[in-house]
Amino acid sequence: MNPTSYSGLAMNDQPAANTVQRIYDALRQRIITLDLPPGTTLSRTELTEEYGVSQTPLREALQKLAHDGLVTIRPQSKTVVSRIDTEQLREAHFLRVALETEVSRRLAEEVPEGTIARLRSIIRMQQAVADDPSQYRIFQELDELFHQTLFIAAGQPDLHRLVRERAGHMERVRQLHLPHPGKISDILERHTDIVDRIEAQDAPGAMEAARVHLSRTVMQVEALREKHPDYFT
Repeated sequence: MNPTSYSGLAMNDQPAANTVQRIYDALRQRIITLDLPPGTTLSRTELTEEYGVSQTPLREALQKLAHDGLVTIRPQSKTVVSRIDTEQLREAHFLRVALETEVSRRLAEEVPEGTIARLRSIIRMQQAVADDPSQYRIFQELDELFHQTLFIAAGQPDLHRLVRERAGHMERVRQLHLPHPGKISDILERHTDIVDRIEAQDAPGAMEAARVHLSRTVMQVEALREKHPDYFT
């Protein structure tokens, strides 16, 4: 763990809730990008020193991660990064498909001004880093921004936060799937298809484009489990 990477977390003058959120965000990012792979033991002593905080905000951040299913807290023992739970993953996928297809339908029926331009701008930024494996993390951040933009445009930012809270297992599977040949080009193609259908005010087509896009990685779960058995329950 590199303490210099998270120097901004030493915030003794910040409100406690903000400190908890920052620790949570930092650890969550490291878990979903597999910097902290499934099965990793998290030392509370090391983390408090690394982030320059007391045990209390760290404990609250870990409890939030446990609520998301990303860590398992064993009282009087240790905290470990949870393995990928395919049942929870499929539940999260069901929720996301239900919500995001409806978001796509609503946008196709009434497109807020500027939405298409913002979405196409994100796609162009993704295209700019698509061929550089060292930029995969940026590509994924832009991917999440694309979907967040859909929810915000539909006036449903809280639903996007709900989806994100439930998406930890899926995001780790996506991390495993992303390097596969053709995966990035497929994402770009699907994003473009969603935007094209919304712009054309083709509500059924937008819903189907979103459904197809969101189901690609789920279809590869069993193959990824065979390749990375230690990452899954």
